[in-house]
Amino acid sequence: MAEVGLDRFWEVDLLRGIAVLLMVLYHFAFDLNYFGLVGIDVNSGHLSLLAHLIVALFLLLVGLSLTLSYSRALRLGRERLFPAKLIKRSAWILSLALCITLGTYLLIGRGYIVFGALHLIGLSLLLAYPFLRQRWMNFLFGLIFIIPGLYLPQISVEHYWLLWLGLAPAQFYSLDYVPLLPWFGVVLYGVGLGGLLYPGYRRRLGMLDQRPSPVSIWIRALCYLGRNSLTIYLLHQPLIIALLALCGVPIR
Repeated sequence: MAEVGLDRFWEVDLLRGIAVLLMVLYHFAFDLNYFGLVGIDVNSGHLSLLAHLIVALFLLLVGLSLTLSYSRALRLGRERLFPAKLIKRSAWILSLALCITLGTYLLIGRGYIVFGALHLIGLSLLLAYPFLRQRWMNFLFGLIFIIPGLYLPQISVEHYWLLWLGLAPAQFYSLDYVPLLPWFGVVLYGVGLGGLLYPGYRRRLGMLDQRPSPVSIWIRALCYLGRNSLTIYLLHQPLIIALLALCGVPIR
């Protein structure tokens, strides 16, 4: 492995790139349905399952990457600096999430994003910190969040202030809703996988030590997407909508 602190695990970027590509394809199908171009049921069936799988993959990688960042800080002797770095990163992501909330509220009104994937990721960076040393126990802790979260949608409340947790009024609707329960449990599974597969910032699977060859253009392209996932996440929907508008689609 190259010098610790400079090297990245290409397979993690690859998985994140696959998640990015699937996200863009799903949102393209979603937009075609939303603007009435094609009748696609995105809220049930295979597309709904795909949407949940995409979110789960992203959140698994959030937890895994957080473990990698922490173990890298330990290897470099920068453990004391890690909490401040984490708070700064969380604040940046949450500020972007709030911009998404405001933007979708102004542009689409009903269905605007109150607590979506980016909101959860920003909050999870802080909440996961105490779990970073728990190793395999995170698989158990993850279940503690996942199992109750599977039943919360059956419960309706009269107020909105517990939306972040997973309790919502019966009439609540949002284009992107990823509450703490059960999804933070998926993040903890990622933390557990990070400790299991990359102990001490080293691969447990030695077969992955060799980087993809330069001819593996598709792998390299997906890794590039993975390294720039946040930028693509923020820009892909406006770009899709702009493309549809250029093609003459009435944007309502």
